[in-house]
Amino acid sequence: MNINDTLKYIHSVSWLGSVPGLERITELLHRIGDPQDKVRCVHVAGTNGKGSTAATLSKILECAGYNVGLCTSPYIFRFNERMQFNNSEITDSELCDIVEYIKPFADAMEHSPTEFELVCAITFEYFARKGCDLAVVEVGMGGRLDATNVIKAPLCSVITNIGLDHTRELGNTLEAIAAEKAGIIKPGCPAVLYHQTRGVMDVVRDVCQKLGSPLTITDPAELEVLPGGIGRLDFIYRGERYSTPLLGEHQAKNAAVVLETVSVLRSEGYNIPDSAVHEGLATVKWPARFEIIAKKPWFVVDGGHNPQCAETVAANIRRYFPNMHTVLLTGVLADKDYGALTDILAPVADEFVTVTPNCPRALSAQDYARHLEKYGKPVTACGSIAEGVDTARARAGLDGVVVAVGSLYMAGPIRDCFGLE
Repeated sequence: MNINDTLKYIHSVSWLGSVPGLERITELLHRIGDPQDKVRCVHVAGTNGKGSTAATLSKILECAGYNVGLCTSPYIFRFNERMQFNNSEITDSELCDIVEYIKPFADAMEHSPTEFELVCAITFEYFARKGCDLAVVEVGMGGRLDATNVIKAPLCSVITNIGLDHTRELGNTLEAIAAEKAGIIKPGCPAVLYHQTRGVMDVVRDVCQKLGSPLTITDPAELEVLPGGIGRLDFIYRGERYSTPLLGEHQAKNAAVVLETVSVLRSEGYNIPDSAVHEGLATVKWPARFEIIAKKPWFVVDGGHNPQCAETVAANIRRYFPNMHTVLLTGVLADKDYGALTDILAPVADEFVTVTPNCPRALSAQDYARHLEKYGKPVTACGSIAEGVDTARARAGLDGVVVAVGSLYMAGPIRDCFGLE
């Protein structure tokens, strides 16, 4: 199989969809030799921040000298981004070899696995073949019934900030969603939790008590975000000063989760020097999370697509770009709560430029523009993402700022316009 055949097989129509349950992924993994049992894992769930948390932890562990697997989703540029070893993507050749190995086992199953289940099987097989010392695995959706939840005894179960997203599948309250996320916690295995609403923390605390799992919750009283310029975030946690290129107060809170997880891993016997922690935080790369990609005008890309993400984007605009002419380059999916998202973002925008994200579920730029007209600010609908980038930059002027937000499906094509990979 070549890479085109491989990706076509992975994305084939018969695999599409999200079907909760662990029966199919468990069967498939058993057929290929249970590679998930050959790698120790840190399992990361949450609504927001789980990707940057996973990437930062992975980078710290690599800086500490470990061979580290990283599993994240979705991808921005290439499918291969979803599975990495020491912060390098799986090669096309490796991906083809593994899919060719797994394909006959998957095809022989009476109940075919979903696309995401196939991706999980590929990922665990890849990590086993690379001989990872440990892997950081991000949950796809939810936790309890997510295909990644075949991890039997994680080194640590990590739960980041929880918000209202995927409510149809996970529940329409924070507590219901928290219960689903807490499904990744295993008996006797330690857990780390992002400090958040009392209801969410009570749910996770109760699960840990029932399972005998030690729980660490980050301490906001020990966290101080320091004043700083554009492009860097400085903060203090538990008396130690750190710096990261991931911007926004929420990233300091995510970093606190990482630091508590590092403490858990140290207690499990992993040697992670302070120097590796500082280096990993300072050098981590996580595209499309309030990422500054250009100046004159400033141009920011953020994949935020729910109200909670919008709150952090709005706060970052106020923090880093006060009193600048702000153009929101935005596109959304029709099945998301884009009304709540725009209610939050509209007060920090001077005008809007709309585009249609590269997704079949996207709301058209024209329909989205009509929705935005209610805010009484200039709105320009564009026929392509590239046209939207040019229009937004022109509207911002050299002294303004463009913030692209609304969907991760926009992020790759926008970064492409700047020649970024």
